Amino acid sequence: MTEKKQRRKDRVPMPEQDPKARAKNFLEVPLGYTPEMAEEEAGRCLQCKVPACVCGCPVNINIPGFIKLITEKKYAEAARKIKETNALPAVCGRVCPQETQCEQHCVLNKMGRAIAIGRLERFAADYERENNLIQLPSKAKPNGKRVAVVGSGPSGLTVAGDLVLLGYDVTIFEAFHKPGGVLMYGIPEFRLPKDIVEKEVDYLVRLGVHLKLNEIAGRTVSVDELLSERGFDAVFIGVGAGLPKFLGIPGENFGGMYSANEYLTRSNLMKAYRFPEYDTPIVRGKRVCVIGGGNVAMDAARTALRLGGDVTIVYRRSREEMPARKEEIHHAEEEGVKLRLLTNPVEVLGNEKKMVSGLRCSKMELGEPDESGRRKPVPVPDSDFVIECDLVINAIGAGANPLLTTSTAGLELNKWGYIVADEWGLTRKDRVWAGGDIVTGMATVIEAMGAGKKAAADIHEKLMGVKKPAAGR
Repeated sequence: MTEKKQRRKDRVPMPEQDPKARAKNFLEVPLGYTPEMAEEEAGRCLQCKVPACVCGCPVNINIPGFIKLITEKKYAEAARKIKETNALPAVCGRVCPQETQCEQHCVLNKMGRAIAIGRLERFAADYERENNLIQLPSKAKPNGKRVAVVGSGPSGLTVAGDLVLLGYDVTIFEAFHKPGGVLMYGIPEFRLPKDIVEKEVDYLVRLGVHLKLNEIAGRTVSVDELLSERGFDAVFIGVGAGLPKFLGIPGENFGGMYSANEYLTRSNLMKAYRFPEYDTPIVRGKRVCVIGGGNVAMDAARTALRLGGDVTIVYRRSREEMPARKEEIHHAEEEGVKLRLLTNPVEVLGNEKKMVSGLRCSKMELGEPDESGRRKPVPVPDSDFVIECDLVINAIGAGANPLLTTSTAGLELNKWGYIVADEWGLTRKDRVWAGGDIVTGMATVIEAMGAGKKAAADIHEKLMGVKKPAAGR
C-alpha cells in the first residue's frame, strides 16, 4: 500500500526577477509557476464542499473546479473552466487583489496560508495561450439584438464577452487607438504586459465582438445616436474614471508636474518603456516625487525608477494605512523606491524656467479615524521641509470625465459626477446600462468585471426575457 503524499502546508513561492535587474527593465516581475509548482500549490486545496472562496470572487469563478483540473494535469481544461465566467483570466491572475477577495475567504487563510488562487489562474491561462490550446466555446444562435459597449476596459470587455456568447451582435467603441482601457494605458508593462492584454482582447474578437477604435463617445458619436441612428437595442457605458484629481496647492502648473493618469498613459501608449527605441515626449526626472499611497502611486513610482529616476513616494499617512497591495509596496521597496510617510505636500516649487525644482512638505501625525475608516492625518506645526526634485507625479486618485456624461440627456449623476445606476447597472436612461469606475469611482479590475457580468445578465433579461440570477450572484 503506497503512502499518501503529505499535503504541503505553505504556499509555493513564485519565482521573480532579481530586484536589481528588474529595476532597470520593463519585463514582467513575477515569472510564473512551472507545471510542477502549479500542481504542488493546487494540491494544497481542500476542495471544500461549500467553497467560501467563490463567494469572494466578483465573477464567481468555479475555483475548486479549475484547481482540481490542475492537480490532474489538465491545465488547458482548467483555463476553460475559468473562462466559463471570466473571459480575462491572464489579466485577473496578474492584477486582481486576490488577498482581499477570493483568497481572503479561503479556509486556510485562518492560518495565513491561503491557496494562491491568483497565481494558479495565471498559470492556467498562460499555459493554454502559450501552447496554442485556446478553444472557442459554443455560442447561442444570433438573437437579432445589437448592443453597443462604450469603453474597452474590464467592465466593457466583460459585458461584450458575456453577451456575444448569448447570441448578441456586440460592438465596442473605444476612444484610444488601442483597446483595453486601463489594462492597456494604466497598468505598467512590468505588471501586465501589453501582449497579454492584446491576446485577451483578440480572444473576444475571435468570439465575434466588433471593435471600433478612435471613437470618442460624447464627441464623435453620442449615446442617443447609438440607440437611434445606429440601431442598437442597448448601450453599456464603461468609460472608467480618468479625470485627474488635483492637490489644490501652489505650483501645480509648473513643467515637470504630471498626473499619474497622464504619466502612465504616455509611458504605456507612447512606449516610453522602450526608450531610446521610442523617444516619448515625457519628462525623465532624475529626482522624482510621487504623491499618494495606492497601487497607481506604486505603478508611477516604479515606472519613473525604470526611466532613470531616484524615486520617493510621499504619503500623508503611515504604512499601515496605505491602500496599495502589500506585494506592490514590497516590490517597490525591493527595487529602490523610498517611502516618506506621514508627509503631506503643501507646495510645488519651481525655478526661473517654471520647471519643478522641489516639493515643500509638512510632517503629519495620525488623529482619529475619518470617513474612510483610516486615522486622519493632522499637520505637525512648524514642520515644513523641502524635498529637492525635478519631477512630481500626482497619484491621489481620479474622478469622472464629464465628456460623455454631460452630453447624454437623461443620465442621472451623483454629486461626484458618477453615473447613478442600480445594482445591475441599469441607469435612469431607457436602454442604457453602466458599470465599473464610472459608477463606483476608482476600484479594482475584478470589481469592474463583476459589474459588467451583472449588467450583461440584466440586459439579457430586459431584451430577451431570460431571468437573471439572484442578486449577488
